[in-house]
Amino acid sequence: MKLISWNVNGIRACKKKGFDDFFQEIDADLFCIQESKMQEGQADIDMPGYHMYLHSALRKGYSGVITYTKEAPLSVQKGIGDERFDEEGRALTLEFKDFYSVNVYVPNSQEKLVRLPYRLSWEECFLAYVKKLEQKKPVIICGDMNVAKEEIDLKNPKSNHLNPGFSDAEREKMRILQNSGFIDTYRYFYPDKENAYTWWSYRFQSRMKNIGWRIDYFLVSQCLRERLVDAIIHKEVMGSDHCPIELDIS
Repeated sequence: MKLISWNVNGIRACKKKGFDDFFQEIDADLFCIQESKMQEGQADIDMPGYHMYLHSALRKGYSGVITYTKEAPLSVQKGIGDERFDEEGRALTLEFKDFYSVNVYVPNSQEKLVRLPYRLSWEECFLAYVKKLEQKKPVIICGDMNVAKEEIDLKNPKSNHLNPGFSDAEREKMRILQNSGFIDTYRYFYPDKENAYTWWSYRFQSRMKNIGWRIDYFLVSQCLRERLVDAIIHKEVMGSDHCPIELDIS
C-alpha cells in the first residue's frame, strides 16, 4: 500500500503548478493534503477513482486538510474533539479495517513563539486522541508536524535554536509522542541520512541550496514495524514550499 502526504500550501494554487500530474503519476492508495486553504465547494478538487474528505478551517484561506482514498473508509472524523483546534481544520481521521489514518496539520508556534502555549495544548490533546484510537487498532499519522526533532533534521540547527519548529518544548513534545509508541518511519529506514528535508523557505534560494527542514512525517504504531517497506522524500516535486513524502507498507 502506498501513502502520500503533502503540505500543498493552497490546493488551488498547487493545482496550477503540476499537482494533478503528480497525483496521477504516483497512484497512491491514500493521499493526504495539509494547508489546503479552501472551504468545501470553493473549487472542484475531486479526483477520479478516489473518495475525498475535507476538513476546513472556519477562517477562509487558512489551514485545512484533505484526504483522498481509493478504498471507502468505515468512518470519518473531523478534528480531535476540542473546538479550540477543530475550528482551524487541523485533523482528519479515516477508519479502515486494519488501521486509522490521521491526517494532521500541527499549529505553527509563529515568530517569537507567540503561539507556543496554544501549540503545546494541541500537542497534549493530540497525543491523548491518537492513543485512544490506538486502543482499538493501529494508527498511521501523517502530515506537517511543524517541528524538526533533531539537529540532523534541519540545515542550521545552532542558529535556529529556539525558533518556531526547533524550540526545546516543541522537540520534546515530538519525542514524547514517538516514545509513546510511534515510529518515525523515515528515520527507521534512514537513521543517519543528512540533508533530507521536506520544507524550504521561499527566501534566499533556500530550496536550490537545500537549506531546509524535515518537518513532514509518517508516524506509525509500533505494531506495524514489520510491515514497513520504505519511506521516500520526493524532493524533486515542486508546487509548494514543502515536497511530498511517501510511506510504503505491506
